[in-house]
Amino acid sequence: MNRPAPVSSRLPDFTWDTLDAAAATAAAHPDGLINLSMGTPVDPVPPVIRQALADASNAPGYPLTAGTPALREAIAAWVARACGAGVDGLGVLPTIGSKELVAWLPTLLGVGPGDVVVVPSVAYPTYEDGARLVGATTVRTDSLTAVGPTPRVRLVWVNSPGNPTGRVLPAAHLRKVVDWARERGAVVASDECYLPLGWDAEPVSVLSPEVCGGSYDGVLAVHSLSKRSNLAGYRAGFVAGDPALVAELLKIRKHSGMIVPAPVQAAMVAALDDQAHADEQRERYRARRERLWAAFAAAGFTVEYSEAGLYLWMTRDEDCWETVDWLARRGILVAAGVFYGPAGSRHVRAALTESDEHVAAVADRLRG
Repeated sequence: MNRPAPVSSRLPDFTWDTLDAAAATAAAHPDGLINLSMGTPVDPVPPVIRQALADASNAPGYPLTAGTPALREAIAAWVARACGAGVDGLGVLPTIGSKELVAWLPTLLGVGPGDVVVVPSVAYPTYEDGARLVGATTVRTDSLTAVGPTPRVRLVWVNSPGNPTGRVLPAAHLRKVVDWARERGAVVASDECYLPLGWDAEPVSVLSPEVCGGSYDGVLAVHSLSKRSNLAGYRAGFVAGDPALVAELLKIRKHSGMIVPAPVQAAMVAALDDQAHADEQRERYRARRERLWAAFAAAGFTVEYSEAGLYLWMTRDEDCWETVDWLARRGILVAAGVFYGPAGSRHVRAALTESDEHVAAVADRLRG
């Protein structure tokens, strides 16, 4: 009996498993591991959010897939403040973090074999994973002229501030992408999880009128509270944009049980309504960024882009695995640039999400 190939065969090995050897080397350092490889928050969940979660913990019934009215209102209000969007005609929907939406968006949009998904040349791996799951073709490019005349482009991913590079795309560039996609009937999905973390440049949302022209047609913005509010463990994200597309996503998610738990929905409202904790967390990351940038620059690294977001995109002008190993011997674990595509093969990515104590120790280890 010939069984179909498992779905997992469409996917590469899980990215982070390839770091196991370097992680073991770094962990063997006499002073322990400093893990800059993943952007995993380490600071406490703000009390106002924890209290909201606790207050909503008696939740025996099924939650709303669409989100409570209070959550939808909080999302729309935050998008208006942070993205410059108007709330009229805006669709919003909570998601179980942002990664699941990124991975499943091609499926939810009906993308399939023969269709094309465009992703940045250096990009978060899950964009391509989502295309692989539906059998679509991935095109890696930062210039849509390279896509050619194919009419089969169904989805275009943009990511600003970028992961891993921290690059910020100008409004004019984003507007060209939106116009190009609209001419072809494709959807633009903008991963904006790092939008609140602009350092040397001010990120612009795809929902801004200067990008979308005041119309959300064919445009979706993906956001997360993992970094802004230290809620990676809560799985709290949302998508906003074209109301027709959001309504379609909602229909499918209702059938498939893709629902944010009720206590998490209440916590999201508290997080979105409170700016003070986000400002405090942003200041922590700003200070860590300055310290890490100085330490790596002093050790001979060249930091490129990194003008926003939670990472330093760095090179020693050598194969990225040589750099990973060099740092691992000093007890520092970073992500190999090749994780994000062939164009990243001479870079590594360092996250700003370690503790202040560990960040302070990086300079000494690099000198050693």
